[in-house]
Amino acid sequence: MKIHIYQIFTRLFGNKSNLNKFNGSIAENGCGKFNDITTKALEEIKLLGMTHIWFTGILEHASLTSYEDSNILADHPDFVKGKAGSPYAIRDYYDVCPDLAVKVEHRMTEFEELIQRTHQTGLKVIIDFVPNHVSRNYKSDVKPIGIKDLGEDDDNSKAFSTQNNFYYLPDKKLQLPKVQDSLNPYHEMPAKVTGNDCFNASPSVNDWYETVKLNYGVDYLNERAKYFDPTPNTWIKMTNILLFWAKKGIDGFRCDMAEMVPVEFWNYAIARVKDEYPNILFIAEVYDPKQYRNFIHEGGFDLLYDKVGLYDTLRGIIEGNKWANDITNCWQEIDDIKEKMLCFLENHDEQRIASEFFASEAWRAIPALIVSCCFEKSSYMQYFAQELGEDAPDAEGFSGKDGRTSIFDYWGIKKHQGWMNNGAFNDDLLSENQKNLRGTYKTILNLALKNETIQKGLFYDLQWSNRDNDNYNSQFTYSFLRYSKNEILLFLLNFDNSPQSFNINIPSDAFQLSGLSLESVGSVVFSTSDNNKPVSLMQNFNIDANGVLIVKF
Repeated sequence: MKIHIYQIFTRLFGNKSNLNKFNGSIAENGCGKFNDITTKALEEIKLLGMTHIWFTGILEHASLTSYEDSNILADHPDFVKGKAGSPYAIRDYYDVCPDLAVKVEHRMTEFEELIQRTHQTGLKVIIDFVPNHVSRNYKSDVKPIGIKDLGEDDDNSKAFSTQNNFYYLPDKKLQLPKVQDSLNPYHEMPAKVTGNDCFNASPSVNDWYETVKLNYGVDYLNERAKYFDPTPNTWIKMTNILLFWAKKGIDGFRCDMAEMVPVEFWNYAIARVKDEYPNILFIAEVYDPKQYRNFIHEGGFDLLYDKVGLYDTLRGIIEGNKWANDITNCWQEIDDIKEKMLCFLENHDEQRIASEFFASEAWRAIPALIVSCCFEKSSYMQYFAQELGEDAPDAEGFSGKDGRTSIFDYWGIKKHQGWMNNGAFNDDLLSENQKNLRGTYKTILNLALKNETIQKGLFYDLQWSNRDNDNYNSQFTYSFLRYSKNEILLFLLNFDNSPQSFNINIPSDAFQLSGLSLESVGSVVFSTSDNNKPVSLMQNFNIDANGVLIVKF
């Protein structure tokens, strides 16, 4: 079955403060808490058409915020990005971020209660697993008895050892780029290798200098030789971390930069976790299409990011440098693994659709939304406030003004705060445009989730049969069928900023496979216009700018 994932950046989701001071502290700009994600909020997310929530930024990570009473001290500013820090620079895999707790000493209990609330609402819980790198000063102060820290027994005189958790640069002192103001430079001797495979003691500001690379038994400096027997120590420790969170009721893991870790580890770890928790979900953030099948068949992943294929293509169409015809190439390249792909239009790494760096208008993404959640058997993911037209207009701090919602800073997301409405989670404070946009998302997402033909039916791309159709602009128009034993759905999409008027060619084998006939008269399932009239295949179709028409036969 298709699933729909709603990604929440937890630190920002519940934040009611709207001071928004550039590079502000938690005291100045505020921070959302686990408890802000109430049953009402979860119910509304489910009603939007979601099955899972990915709570991003849960694990304790490097930060400049100190909680001395709980023995959680601020990290060295030389390797922390922003005041809040990167949620992908984990400093304790066995703990949750103290920023997210009302009572820091009860932080794990508050998170466990959030898991329970989410499950009671009928949603499933996904958190990050960050396997490739950790914060420069990783140390767990709450790890289970008998568990040793990453790096605790390393021999740092060796550049590489299968039993080391980190890679080292012997006799070299770390030189970090000067980003934050600090009186005493951070000391690391010998230098550990930086997380983005930077085997240099002086990583640049563009490197992941806040992290260190984990060693899974691959000797990168000797032709990437693999030493997997005996099982590397890192494999065992990281699998134990997965099992720790699975035991707490986590339903899935979004695995950060999964392809930077050898696929053999995934085969080892996923199999062991699924032996105990067979229904747990593993999602891979991957960007190399040549590795897709390897990470599915050998690695054992359930879902893979469809970023380089579908996301990049849809963005290109919206921006005018690709054609709607290019969508055909996307599904052809992953046709055998389509049920394993996870489509999206936004996430914490990508620019907001409505930002000036992308489309500048949230409505321009509606045809792309239909493709992302309706045109195949792939699953779909949505970033919080996407359905409200969030445009990330600010320079929050470390990340600057870049069209993304900052993951490094404390901030209030004003459009989202309008919907949050001080905990009411309703439309009362939304503009009419926002209400209509959110309503459109809700209608489409629920249709994709609950319609059996979209969930399980077959797919027929009509694009190829209209390439020579003089009355069909294949640069901006995309059309396809979804069909099952009970119904046929025709999808007509216009990616242009101007209305399109066209007729459509349907080849004979499409009629034979789907059961459609020229005499068929359909009813409108969804339209961005007010068109509710019966639809004939023989008519000329008029589709609004950035419009959609879905017809049921």
